Amino acid sequence: MLLLVPTPAPATARRRRVGGAGPCVRCSSLRELERSPSPRPDDRLPPLREAKRVVLVRHGQSTWNAEGRIQGSSDISVLTPKGESQAETSRLMLLSDSFDACYTSPLARSRRTAEIIWADRNEDLIPDSDLREIDLYSFQGLLKNEGKERYGVLYQQWQKNAANFNIDGHFPVQELWDRAQNCWKRILAHEGKSVLVVAHNAVNQALVATSLGLGTEYFRILLQSNCGASVLDFTPRTGGVSPSVCLNRLNQTPNSPVASGSSGGRKTSTRIILVCQGATQDSTEISLTGMGYAPLNMLGMIQSQKTAELLLDQKVNGILCSPQVAAVDTATTICEVQEAADCLGADCVPRYVEMKKLLELEIDDAFQTKQKSFGEIAQSRWLGSVEYKTLEGLWAQSKEAWQALLNELSDDTSTDTTLIKPIHHSWTSNESSSTAG
Repeated sequence: MLLLVPTPAPATARRRRVGGAGPCVRCSSLRELERSPSPRPDDRLPPLREAKRVVLVRHGQSTWNAEGRIQGSSDISVLTPKGESQAETSRLMLLSDSFDACYTSPLARSRRTAEIIWADRNEDLIPDSDLREIDLYSFQGLLKNEGKERYGVLYQQWQKNAANFNIDGHFPVQELWDRAQNCWKRILAHEGKSVLVVAHNAVNQALVATSLGLGTEYFRILLQSNCGASVLDFTPRTGGVSPSVCLNRLNQTPNSPVASGSSGGRKTSTRIILVCQGATQDSTEISLTGMGYAPLNMLGMIQSQKTAELLLDQKVNGILCSPQVAAVDTATTICEVQEAADCLGADCVPRYVEMKKLLELEIDDAFQTKQKSFGEIAQSRWLGSVEYKTLEGLWAQSKEAWQALLNELSDDTSTDTTLIKPIHHSWTSNESSSTAG
């Protein structure tokens, strides 16, 4: 298993609440560097007069989640005690956010989650039938193994080619994308500056994808865990066209972000955890200055130690890191904690954790020049030639880094967890977005 995990960002760049500032994982200006030659339609979202934030939350665990049944848009299952507890944790996580409205799916499991999160707020919930879960027709109510046994090839198509899946004369994923597009017209038309949406795994995936101009092939890629939260920021543009969109957070869960075993409720055979280095002696907030060449400062040391503690539940048998000083220092801290974790007795022999420096993870000198911060460039609709070439080069280098990581994976036949340690906050964001597929 391969693991690649993010460390805490510098304190100046971090907020405790979900609605706070965070790294722009995918912005419209960045997507232009990797999009296909065909132009993105400018009418996919309604124009805005002022900035707006939308927080998407999936419902808590339902009875049919626990049973492994295909729910679709059926309204039979309800929240389990665990689901109620997850919703309460989400309420606390979102307590300090000043929402102006809450849209919810009318299905019981979602509406109950919304009621728990929205408990002490005065405004009424706004039900929207288009926020119901994906319509799966004859599949609904079946245990997953029953679907496989009863429908055979059709069920296999649902698993392998969902975007083109056809059942009972319907194309569920394509219909879902159309519904999500309609939802955005109503959500963005609301006068509030901050809107909460409580719905379901598939429809929240569709909302994220359609806001970014991504097609149905992204179904099951933008997974949403029970009570996972995703944050989208919309910035107005002149000319009456669609706003710029930044995916600020994706599937931030109430539980540990590195809990073993599953992702979005699905078992995983390979997991990659991105770790950003700790703060350095000359670091500034999310900038492209030469953070990697300076050693960690006191805050960076604390951040590295905290991240090492966060990873104690993971069995890390190897670490890949950039050869730059701050990355090596961060990786070394994690390595030392991992090696000592299982060795509490007097006669214990520490577990060996291999640490390897990977040149492809080093930030090139071209990206160390002092200029606009990564966040400023990413949020801007207009990129100057220098900024554009810088980001284009960074994008290309991150793809080369991914290829090097995959090559390392192909040489590792073990099932132990491996930790990979990239170099820089902006590069971590770039990697996350470029591998969304």
